[in-house]
Amino acid sequence: MTATDTWNVMTRELRPVARDPFSVIFSLLQPLVFLGLFAPLLVGESGASLADTLAWFVPGVLVMIVLFGTGATGSNLQYEMMTGSHERTLVAPLSRTSLLVGRALKEIVPIVVQSLVIVAIAWPFGFRANLLGLLLGLVVLAAFGVGLGSLSYALALKTKNREWMFWAVQQSLIFPLLILSGMLLPLDSAPRWMSAVASVNPVNWVVQAERALLGGDLAASAVGWGVLSASAVCAVGLTVGIRAMRASD
Repeated sequence: MTATDTWNVMTRELRPVARDPFSVIFSLLQPLVFLGLFAPLLVGESGASLADTLAWFVPGVLVMIVLFGTGATGSNLQYEMMTGSHERTLVAPLSRTSLLVGRALKEIVPIVVQSLVIVAIAWPFGFRANLLGLLLGLVVLAAFGVGLGSLSYALALKTKNREWMFWAVQQSLIFPLLILSGMLLPLDSAPRWMSAVASVNPVNWVVQAERALLGGDLAASAVGWGVLSASAVCAVGLTVGIRAMRASD
């Protein structure tokens, strides 16, 4: 019953995406800006070739897509609560677990589509990705995105109609996680305190795992740490999200 409910919720959430697929592509604007502006700066700073720079930078952009996309997805649920449609969903004969898990699993589709678009755009400029590594990397990103999306939904349920509070908390967390992940700039010369914080930042390990996977180094220790980090975020996110959804009755 829960599996059927989850499938029904997921397909319901995907219908707007199917009706307007360009919204998924349009949301790539921010990652493309970073890709177009930061990559040339890194080439000039490091002196490396564009292909080598993209091999380092593109995996970080893929994680950025997940961080920005799923981190903000709770705003959709918050809008539904403000308009009353969420309350109508709660009276439907659906388990509370499926209402959260179905929404979270829906995030996998935009993640995969957007990641493949970024890889395709970077390909003519010399970026190359190991095929098996890319597939495994997408799985890691999907697990990470499900966890982040669940946490975003939990935050929306806690803040309810206080939209300003949702965005205040979301923005206060997203940008430190981004900067301390090394996805935009290397952290090799960072202050000791910053390196220490980055070492316990799960986003940092996911970024490193994506670089190793897309580069074909599937046995790297960073892959194991990245898988562990993504799995932990997924487990924590689903646990917190399900509890928040059950408490919203």
